[in-house]
Amino acid sequence: MQFFVDSADLQAIKDLADTGMVDGVTTNPSLVAKSGQDFKTLIAEICDLVPGPVSAEVTALDADAMLKEADELLAIAENVCIKVPLTWDGLKATRSLADRGKKVNVTLCFSANQALLAAKAGAAYISPFVGRLDDIGADGMGLISDIRQIYDNYPDLETEILVASVRSPEHMRAAALIGADVATLPPEVLRSLIAHPLTDKGLEAFLADWKKTGQSIA
Repeated sequence: MQFFVDSADLQAIKDLADTGMVDGVTTNPSLVAKSGQDFKTLIAEICDLVPGPVSAEVTALDADAMLKEADELLAIAENVCIKVPLTWDGLKATRSLADRGKKVNVTLCFSANQALLAAKAGAAYISPFVGRLDDIGADGMGLISDIRQIYDNYPDLETEILVASVRSPEHMRAAALIGADVATLPPEVLRSLIAHPLTDKGLEAFLADWKKTGQSIA
């Protein structure tokens, strides 16, 4: 399973990339606005930090304008992945970019039918938003399971499931059990995956026992 960082915080991305756990990065207009940085400069700096795909989202709403923006973003770095919304124009742009061999991340997916359309359009990634579905009382992980089954039914569909709007370690565990290809996590959620009280308790006991020996390894 691949881990992407869902962030525009350069320091957080660098710190996590240094662990070797980061396979890519996703951004969106809200994260960029929060960073306060120039969009193109920010994407270029992220691409320098992470060799894997870096999703940069278009803001246009019609297909031709999306493709024009996509060309601007693709010129930034070889590992830029164009992110488009799951609309008819977004799917048209996806097909055009996919036909040129460019990776596209189709975002704001909330149904299995939408995911099927994105795969038919040639998306490299589909981004279902599990947390936002949970917020309205729907079953976010149920959607991931449905998409996994549909894609597995048709081996010619090569779109990877990129679980987005991940809010907790439980989301991550469930996504991995279902067999999602990728999960994109906020830095704080990714860091939280390592935490367990018994790990802390066990380490504390080991160190206390070691101290009693009076020894030093180095």
